[in-house]
Amino acid sequence: MPDRGSGPPSGPRIRVGRPSRRVRTLLMTLGVLAVLAMLFVMFAGFWTDWLWYKSVNYSSVFATTLWTKIGLFAVFGLLMAAAVGVNIWLAHRLRPPLSAMSLEQQSLDRYRMGIAPYKKWTLLAITALVGLIAGASAAGQWRTWLMWVNGVPFNQKDPQFGLDVAFYAFDLPWYRFLLGFGFAAAVLSLIAAALTHYLYGGLRVTGGARATSAATGHLSVLLGLFVALKAVAYWLDRYGLAVKSSDFKATGNWTGLRYVDANAYLPAKTILFCIAAICAVLFFATLWRRTWQLPVIGFGLMVLSAILIGGLYPAIVQKFQVEPNEQAKEQEYIEKNIEATRKAYDIDGVKLQDYSGKGKTGDTDAAKSEQRAQAASQASYRLIDPNVVGPTFDVLERKREYYQFPTTLDVDRYKDGSGKDQDTVIGLRELDLDGIPKRNWINDHFTYTHGFGAVTAKGTGTDPNADPAGSPEFTEKGLPTTGTLPDNYEQRIYYGEKTEQYSIVGGPQKELDYPVGTDSGAEKTTSYKGDSGVSLSNPINRAAYAVAFSEPQIMYSGAIGEGSKILYNRTPKERVEAVAPWLTIDGDAYPAVVDGKIQWIVDAYTTTNGYPYASRTTLGDTTADSLTAANNQRAVVAQQNQVNYIRNSVKATVDAYDGTVKLYQWDEEDPVLKTWMNAFPGTVEKKSEISAELKEHMRYPQDLFKVQRELLTRYHVEDARQFYRGSDVWEVPEDPTDKEKNAVPPYYLSLKMPQDNKPAEQLEQKFSLTTTFTPKGRPNLQAFMAVDADATSSDFGTIRVLNVKSDVPGPGQFQSELNGRNEVATFVRDLRGTDSDIVYGNLLTIPMDDGFVYVEPVYVKGGSANYPLLKKVGVSYTGARAPVFTDTLAEAFDAVFGAQGEDTGQPPTEDPDKPTPPPSSDPTVKEALDEAQKAFDEADKALKAGDLSGYDEAMKKAEAAVKRAIEAEAKADKKD
Repeated sequence: MPDRGSGPPSGPRIRVGRPSRRVRTLLMTLGVLAVLAMLFVMFAGFWTDWLWYKSVNYSSVFATTLWTKIGLFAVFGLLMAAAVGVNIWLAHRLRPPLSAMSLEQQSLDRYRMGIAPYKKWTLLAITALVGLIAGASAAGQWRTWLMWVNGVPFNQKDPQFGLDVAFYAFDLPWYRFLLGFGFAAAVLSLIAAALTHYLYGGLRVTGGARATSAATGHLSVLLGLFVALKAVAYWLDRYGLAVKSSDFKATGNWTGLRYVDANAYLPAKTILFCIAAICAVLFFATLWRRTWQLPVIGFGLMVLSAILIGGLYPAIVQKFQVEPNEQAKEQEYIEKNIEATRKAYDIDGVKLQDYSGKGKTGDTDAAKSEQRAQAASQASYRLIDPNVVGPTFDVLERKREYYQFPTTLDVDRYKDGSGKDQDTVIGLRELDLDGIPKRNWINDHFTYTHGFGAVTAKGTGTDPNADPAGSPEFTEKGLPTTGTLPDNYEQRIYYGEKTEQYSIVGGPQKELDYPVGTDSGAEKTTSYKGDSGVSLSNPINRAAYAVAFSEPQIMYSGAIGEGSKILYNRTPKERVEAVAPWLTIDGDAYPAVVDGKIQWIVDAYTTTNGYPYASRTTLGDTTADSLTAANNQRAVVAQQNQVNYIRNSVKATVDAYDGTVKLYQWDEEDPVLKTWMNAFPGTVEKKSEISAELKEHMRYPQDLFKVQRELLTRYHVEDARQFYRGSDVWEVPEDPTDKEKNAVPPYYLSLKMPQDNKPAEQLEQKFSLTTTFTPKGRPNLQAFMAVDADATSSDFGTIRVLNVKSDVPGPGQFQSELNGRNEVATFVRDLRGTDSDIVYGNLLTIPMDDGFVYVEPVYVKGGSANYPLLKKVGVSYTGARAPVFTDTLAEAFDAVFGAQGEDTGQPPTEDPDKPTPPPSSDPTVKEALDEAQKAFDEADKALKAGDLSGYDEAMKKAEAAVKRAIEAEAKADKKD
């Protein structure tokens, strides 16, 4: 019998061969289609961007940015590819003959054999890869390139080297990029050349490192280039000291030279530059000497010098020369830092005005009446807080569920019936997709496309005839709106802060304009007639947007036809950032009805972090406060988070109907703006193009003010010795109405700012942006800061700071004392019974008659009206003993100043200094109230003695005791 085990395996054979022609054709077709699809996706992104920029008439920005990126990508990508490729080719060309093969070379032979057929392709792949990476990195430096090539002088010299500030702001960043690119090219070329020499026998590492003379010369030249670049780096580092950040224990964050920099690091960098230059020459000399001995010695000397001269010597100078007498040694440099920082942040003109702060108390009835009258006219007390009444606007004026108001409204100025400016709270009725009765693609993007109308209210009080009481006094309301605004203004809002979705308008599909009457079925329709948007009338555009938005229905929907346009990038800040990507955008865009249109006004900044000696600040942290923490949409849009120079150089507008973006040159002296205007000519219009009506609504920007106030916490001190001691450091107080303890935001309101040698009756109310300061670690009021925020004023941008010379309770102390009042406790307790909550509004601080008036609106939310309604006002004057808590501001002034004003016929209903505690039979309540009264007595004694810390501690005890009493009373009520 045959041996079955030794024969071929049984069963059918599977033959593996080339796929059939049909399969190969199918695979090739699928591959081509995949490549075409990827190319079209890339094309769609590029094409839609181009169409959008063209639609807003800023195609030059797109073109300039694109061509700059392409140019940098191509030039530096080719340079890097050429550097690496040439060195690989040269190393291969200089390879030795391989007649005598060592064991090391025999083990590498298989790699050479594997690469041999694909040498050219391998070389191309490596050079292409490094070229693409380098090109992509260089393309990201388009801002640096444009600033370098278009830079204009500051006409200000740095105090150390005498160079124009433009060198540090525009030139030095580009030189550092070139240096970094050079280092990368040298290192990659050195690695590539060394690997090639090793692969082909020019460099051996086993049995002792050896190299052929050709490899030695090649690698030495590359090392020489690296060391030469290091010499250049040492030279540039000399100038970099002027913009170097460091931690100075006396002042914290520090920018610029200190004593050790000027007297140790600066000469050390110069010496290291010379050593590195000599070392580089020694490396180049190996082309003739063919030995590594001298270059290695030189390199070792350079490393040792860097340690001793560049590290150890400055440490010795700091330890034995500076620290024993640091104040005297650093004084010159602190003076330079103070001067540069104040110039860079435009606070060099700020002078402190001494102000008592203690206030005056009228001794006679006439004096009391005069002081009461002065209080009434000192400011337009904005009781309607735009940070609180957003939900109130939303409930009372939304009209339909598919509309909404922003959570935080804005403050502006409009004429009242007598033609005078009036602080006004304004909000736009924008679209809310979540409120659409039936969500689908047509409704979301074709039918519901825009909001409708601006709603305004007086900032100074509530409507006496409103139901419910405590509602804002609307001066423009309804749908369509009617009131004090022009009757014919364009009310449709296609571009707004809440409008983030795309809409397709102007085609065969009609849009909902607004509902008519109270009948929810009656509606008015419209079709968009504005110039903005990108046409979808041709199939290429439709296909591109279908891909870009991942929405295939755009390609074939019958709702799109002749005249259809797509609107997107619809928030004001988003549009300004897109057309001016070199600007930092203020967190608060605000609407204004101007020339028959709703215009969004957007403040924008030019910044740099290259201003010598000016201390840096982090915009994201400096501009954060309790308002931005609650509403992330209010955060600054920073192109550069770390800066040490900032100017509000551009005012931008965005038309709420047609989306037109205009940039106006606000700061005509700013060299950074002039540089960008050279880079993007024709994009920024002159300041003279701003219409008079538009200018009336422009104001001083909040984020710049927040940056300046943060710098002034330290840089209000101009004496270097006092600055070094840190004995007069301020801080921005915590918002007393915010449980998270974030910084208090600045507030807009019209007020009279005291001025030296000018009587109170000659002062005029000016629209201002205000803030307060407390001493670092202390709760009492240290300073009050206000800037003239009216763009039409000759004093626009003038910052005044009142330096309080007396022990005056700060905002937090006022809040604690107000919360500790028995009438407040009673009010809060009564609210709990109606399932309502108390909401504190903006705590306004107004200087008056050598003192300060604190005014805080108090809202109630809950019960039958689940939105904030103004119910009470808390008021205090630093010349009086304690705050009062009344129904109206007039009553509060009557109680505080002990005199009746003309605006009320009601006398004070209670003695604010001796409140009567609410009666209760519960012993726990009585015990807690007794403790509260005892704490109030202690607080009075501490305040009279000038012990503010003791006063603050006593008020905290009183507040805690009142809280316990309220809780105990609530428990007793439940038992009953």
